Amino acid sequence: MTLPEQLTGVVPPLCTPLTASGEVDTRSLAALVEHVVRAGAGAVFALGSSGEAAFLTGEQRRTVLEATVEAAAGRVPVLAGVIDTTTPRVLEHARAAAALGADALVATAPFYMTPHPAETADHFRRIRAAVDLPLLAYDIPPAVHGRLAPQTVLALAGDGTLAGLKDSSGDLEGLRRLLVALRDTGRDAAFSVLTGSQLAVDAALLAGAQGVVPGLGNVDPAGYVRLYGHARSGRWEEAAAEQDRLARLFAILEAGDPAEAGPTARAIGGFKAALHLLGVIASPATATPQHPLSQASVRGIERLLKQAGLL
Repeated sequence: MTLPEQLTGVVPPLCTPLTASGEVDTRSLAALVEHVVRAGAGAVFALGSSGEAAFLTGEQRRTVLEATVEAAAGRVPVLAGVIDTTTPRVLEHARAAAALGADALVATAPFYMTPHPAETADHFRRIRAAVDLPLLAYDIPPAVHGRLAPQTVLALAGDGTLAGLKDSSGDLEGLRRLLVALRDTGRDAAFSVLTGSQLAVDAALLAGAQGVVPGLGNVDPAGYVRLYGHARSGRWEEAAAEQDRLARLFAILEAGDPAEAGPTARAIGGFKAALHLLGVIASPATATPQHPLSQASVRGIERLLKQAGLL
């Protein structure tokens, strides 16, 4: 389907369900898509950080995207992550995503080697020129070792290269200044700013962001849809109360033992353990070499789900 001129609402970055042997579980993925679409998601984002894109082979990425497009069935747009280290690699993913029916692309700046802002801008322009799909930039400094310069974002919004930005910088002050600059330059009407700061969605929406891309939205998409609805209707007390409830549920990401697994494994493992407990996916397996959560950690997640009214 065609991406709206301005993408708004809740856009869950889908987890990638895996079997115990590490294969993509397409049946569970279809159930996850149904879970978030029925809750009111405005779009779905496959192959992002929560989707473990960095751990998947090219063939697995194609399987994920094909299954996601099929499950979405034209009801909501499908955003495809085309995240990789260099422009040629990203272009391969972008062409494959277009062929499989994605409605938009999401790319980070190049990483491993540190690019100049002008090289980053050239990277995005080459992607947009090669594949005729809307392109969103993904600003995630911990993964690419640097922020997207606001001037770069403004320039790429102005010349039509970028249709939007997923801001996972955690810098609410910087986000506010970018939103003001977009309004001041008249570039805000057709440009979507989506926050990835899951604990401060109400603040980002109050500042002018158009939507949210919450990893926790895999587990509780309806909660984020309620939060978004309250904010859009100016019910800020209700929005804050829903945000507080989600902040308590966010402890899922901290249930794993730091002595046993890294922060990415604990976060994604927490989402998957919760989805498994909710009966959405068949297995909580994460991609290797990430370590699984202990049974004690899973019991902690079960308690959090009950406290949130989800179990």
